[in-house]
Amino acid sequence: MSATLDTAPHPVAAPARLRQNLALDVIGVSHAYDLDGRSLPVLDAIDLSLAPGEFVALLGPSGCGKSTLLRLAAGLERPTVGEIRADAVPIEGPDPTRLLVFQDPTLFPWRTVWKNVATGLEARGLLATHRGRIEEVLQLVKLDGFAAAYPHQLSGGMAQRVSIARALVNDPHLLLLDEPFGKLDSLTRLVLQQELAALWREVGFTALLVTHDVEEALLLADRVIVLSERPARILGEFRIEEDRPRRRDDPALVALRRTVLERLGIPHVPI
Repeated sequence: MSATLDTAPHPVAAPARLRQNLALDVIGVSHAYDLDGRSLPVLDAIDLSLAPGEFVALLGPSGCGKSTLLRLAAGLERPTVGEIRADAVPIEGPDPTRLLVFQDPTLFPWRTVWKNVATGLEARGLLATHRGRIEEVLQLVKLDGFAAAYPHQLSGGMAQRVSIARALVNDPHLLLLDEPFGKLDSLTRLVLQQELAALWREVGFTALLVTHDVEEALLLADRVIVLSERPARILGEFRIEEDRPRRRDDPALVALRRTVLERLGIPHVPI
């Protein structure tokens, strides 16, 4: 295990059933919002690279710009300064190979689970040829028995599974996760963390996760990026080399948790 500053991406071992993934490069990115003529800086000269198939987590104070960085990587906004590249190609807009999963499932209440998952394929005109893919991803997220259910009939964890399935059905090369388990109860969160780790190993996408949960970051990621208060800059990067699946009580992870919290300015927090 290494708990030292480590800015360069390392080669990532291929998951068992590698599909497609991509490299992501954030190059000198600064970003600001215009609030009634007043500039609000949210990102400050961010340089970050993800290797194909790597799982990286972003940690930082609320409102520091983590979610903004995901939106830029998804192509929903353009950076004020700098550039973001996917496989060396500048990102200039949204693309189905780069998909964002939000904290809220944002499902269509009038559509069944199956039809919610099918939304992206319908929009791309691929439903007729990719119908079988919907059943595949519902099985992957353990919802194959709920295809005919409506969102109001689902628990919060099940709804978030649908949201993840809606992204996976498009075979994304990059999955951007904006606190996907942040509003779930602790037990459901633990289960879905394990399922997300298994999905990443099975499918093989590159992942960038925003979370406020230090343990979640250490359990899931190859690297953890610690960001400062807004405007966010990188305070440190920590590589986690423990084998998966990881245990919360692993002494190495407990020690690294303490180090990460100290870098965030929260020392001496009991485990």
